[in-house]
Order: sequence, then structure tokens, then C-alpha cells
Amino acid sequence: MNIKKRLIVSNTITIVIPFVITIIAAFLFIFVSSKMFNKDVGYDNFKNFILIKTELSDTKSAIWKENSEDIEDPKFQKYLYQKLSNIDGELIILKNNTVIFTSKNVNKIDIEKCILEAKVKSEKNLVEIDTIDYIVEVVPLRFKDEALGNAILLAPTFEYSGILEKFILFILVVFVMTFIGVNIFMSYLLSKRIIKPLSLLKAAVGDISKGDLSLEIIEVGDEEIVDLCADFEKMRIQLKDSVSLKKKYDDNRTMLVSSISHDLKTPITSIKGYVKGILDGVANTPEKAERYLKTVYSKAEQMDVMIDDLLLYSKLDLSQLPFNFQKTDIIDYFNYCIHESALELEKSNIKICLKNDLKTSKYVKIDRERLMRVILNIIDNARKYMDKEQGEITILIRETNSSIIIEIRDNGSGIDEKDVNKIFDRFYRADGARSEANGSGLGLAIAKQIVEGHKGKIWAVSHESKGTSILISFGKISEG
Repeated sequence: MNIKKRLIVSNTITIVIPFVITIIAAFLFIFVSSKMFNKDVGYDNFKNFILIKTELSDTKSAIWKENSEDIEDPKFQKYLYQKLSNIDGELIILKNNTVIFTSKNVNKIDIEKCILEAKVKSEKNLVEIDTIDYIVEVVPLRFKDEALGNAILLAPTFEYSGILEKFILFILVVFVMTFIGVNIFMSYLLSKRIIKPLSLLKAAVGDISKGDLSLEIIEVGDEEIVDLCADFEKMRIQLKDSVSLKKKYDDNRTMLVSSISHDLKTPITSIKGYVKGILDGVANTPEKAERYLKTVYSKAEQMDVMIDDLLLYSKLDLSQLPFNFQKTDIIDYFNYCIHESALELEKSNIKICLKNDLKTSKYVKIDRERLMRVILNIIDNARKYMDKEQGEITILIRETNSSIIIEIRDNGSGIDEKDVNKIFDRFYRADGARSEANGSGLGLAIAKQIVEGHKGKIWAVSHESKGTSILISFGKISEG
């Protein structure tokens, strides 16, 4: 339920329930009065009682509205008496304690009793005149000659007027008390549904402002409060993810610096050693000096490759390297890749071939230059770790309903099962081959970044001593 509906329901209940309870209380009062005390609080008596009170009130209002000189006007006096006659009432007008108008013969003692009873302002205001009980109302007057007086209004009461007054007072008290009680209860419920969730939200926001993002924001309350809490919870999760991502990047950056420093140290140490040998005269023949200088150049080239790979990986990691996707025939593309690497592989006595198992689509959308780096890197790794006299690399292209899968399989030394999921990590090499392998250690990490930039997947399968397969999956596109 939203807050608007809840407020409407709350206000409706606050008004309706007191009315219902008051009506029930009224019926109970009437029932108890009639059955237990033989007091008739019926409709006719109630109507008669209200009529008497109304006529007395209207007559008093009529006197207050008129000017003082009109009080002595016989026509106005007759008008007032006619109003009271509707309830069998009487009118007495006094000026300086002298009766100037009376509709009933009343002695001075009874007049004084009326005035005294009015001054007392009791609940009943009853006066007995000639064995008849009257409800009395006294209105003070000031005449045009500044004389003071009173208008005494008398209305005959009846047997049950007292109980009716109590009935009205009872109803008013019940309604007011019920209204206050229901209002307090509904306010409590409303505050519980609104203020409590807001308090929880305030506490959570306070923790967030202090950097504590672990406290989950509970989505409770009405729709607007739940939506507000949900938005803050999304913000908390995003902030938490951003903090975790920043920490991850910081850790990665630290590891990157540490790893590249480690890998750069080896060629730098070699370069320093050979240059010192030249400076110390160890390379004392032209042939030896040339060999030293060629080694220095080779190590410098190795460092250059490592730095280039590091820069490329950083750009890929920060998504700063744009891709130029083109619709490509995958078979023609891999024939070109084989052509580019065949000559180098022949020197290492390695054969490479392509097997095409595609039945339908053969088109993918790729960045031809970036993906070429991936394929040649995988083939070059297969060459580096080949331990057979006759090496073989097979590129198998097959398909599923939605993807084209490229498998590059070699018959080399293979990878331990425990290392298969790690070879795409930065600077990772199997320990036994690390010292013998040249390169930056970023080749397969770069390959993974490029493939994922194509919305594809790359993974490895070990065949133990029979070799390794690197598999790449790309989504199909239509040939149209």
C-alpha cells in the first residue's frame, strides 16, 4: 500500500470508528435506561427535548440581535412570546426589577428564584412554578435609557429531560474519547510504517557515510518507502562494488608492477653483465665482442617486447583500445593465419593444418588485426613448448546452434591439470618452463582480453603428455 492510500484509510478509520462506537454506546445507553431504570429515551422524547433546547437558544439569539429599544416594542415582545409558545413556554421581561411584560402571572419570589437559578449555571437550571417544572434561561438587558433588566425564558420540562441531558453528554464524551483513542492508535500505526523504516534508512545512510558498506538496507514499509530503500540499496551495492573493484585494480596494479619488475630484472642483469664484460676487456677479440653485443641487443629486444605487451594489456584492461570489427569468412581468415606462421613452424619441424567441420554459417564479426595477434601467440606458444621430434598443430573449426568454435590443438608437452585454469593469468608460466621461456608472460592474458572484447570465450583443455587445446568461441552472424 502506498502512503496516499494509507493516509486515506487512516483518516477514514479515525472518523468512522468513533461514529460506530458512539452509535453502539447510544443504543446500549437507551437499552440500559429503558430496561433497568425504566427511563424512556425514545425518539419522541429526544425530539421534544431537542426542540425545547433549540427554541430557547433561538429566542436568546433573537433578543441579542435586536437593539435595546426594540425590547420595549409590544410587537417584538409578542414575537418572542409566539416563538416560546411553540414549546408551551413563557416570557417575562423585567426593567429595574419591574415586570414590563409577562405571559404568565408569576410572583416576585418565583422571579427571584429564576434569576438565582440562572446565575448558579447548574446542569439542570430548573425552577418549579405552580407545581410545574420549567427550564429557565435569563438574558441580561440594557435599555436605551441605560436601565438594566432581564428577559426570563421559561420552557416546561417533562419527566425524562434529565436523562436526555445525560444521554447527550454521554454521547459527546464517548465520541471525543473514542476519537482521541483511535487517532492516537492510527498515528502510532502510521508512524510505525513510515518513521521506523526511515529511521533504519537513516542509520544505514549514516554507516555508508562512514565508509561501512556491509549493512544491508532492509526494504520495509509502504511502496514509496520500499522504493526509496531499494534505490539506496542499489546505491550501496554499486558503491561496494566500486570499492571492491578499486581494491582489485590496486592489487592488480601492485602485482603488475611487481611481476614486470621481476621479469625485467633478468634481461637487465644480463645486459649489465655483458656490458661490464666489454668494459673490463673480457671480450678481447672482435668475435667475442660481437657475440656480447648481439646478446645485449637480443636482451634489449626482449625488454622492448615486454614493455609493448604491458602497454597493450593496460589499454585493454582499461577498455581504451578500440576494436575495428569486420564481417569475416573464418575459413579464409585461418588459411591466412596458417600461411603467416607456416615458414617459422617448418624451421622447428612442426606441421600445421586446418580442419573445417562447418555445415552452415562460416561468418563471424572480428577485429582481424587484434585476433591475428591472439592466434599467432597461441601457435607460437605451441612451438615454444613442443617436445616431439615431429610437431603437429591442428586448427579445427566446428559449430553449435549459435556459435563457431575454433580449437587449436598441439601434440606438445601439455599442461598439468592444476595449471589449466591459470595459464590466462598475467605473468603466469608453469614453474618448470618459466626460466626457459622468453616473452612477457602477458601473451595469453592479452589473448583473453581481446577475445572477451569480441564478446567471445577462450579456455584451455589439457591432454596431459599428448598436448594442449586452446578453444575460442564466437557468436555466429548471418551471411546476408
